[in-house]
Amino acid sequence: QAALLLLGRPAGSFRGLRQVLVYPGAFVVQRPVSEGGIVQDARRVLIGESWQQGQLILSWADVLAGAADADDGHNVVIHEFAHQLDQENGPANGAPFLGGREAYGRWAQSLGAAFDELRAQLARGETTLIDPYGATDPGEFFAVVSELFFERPAALAEKHAALYAELSAYYRCNPLQW
Repeated sequence: QAALLLLGRPAGSFRGLRQVLVYPGAFVVQRPVSEGGIVQDARRVLIGESWQQGQLILSWADVLAGAADADDGHNVVIHEFAHQLDQENGPANGAPFLGGREAYGRWAQSLGAAFDELRAQLARGETTLIDPYGATDPGEFFAVVSELFFERPAALAEKHAALYAELSAYYRCNPLQW
């Protein structure tokens, strides 16, 4: 599943990836959360996590679930490995290494517009093609739309043509032709 993200990439690898840890199921993490200036530890249940230092953690049960329905738009492997690509040039911020300055302008315009549209739709209480988790921040948005790009390309291309075109150029493939 992770290899899908590398099909058109010249390097053919996840540059900084050093370790993949697979748990049998979801796992619990405890992280500091700041709310109103008060920092406290909060426990969260996760099915995947990607770290900039080259580690990736996956829930095997959720890996299997993502593979079982290849067109539902939800795939933890694609999601977390998209974060690894995003983290090749620093923290996950929704702008993976694109090459030249010109590419970043187009990327920011297309993804930024779709991100803002998602947040506005959610604020109005509308149902969206893009998972609401993508509205968390630009890094999560990139990972969530990468899932759609590979699993529901026709729906993504129809609803968000510019976004689909940018992802197709980035991944150097067109899943609509598969």
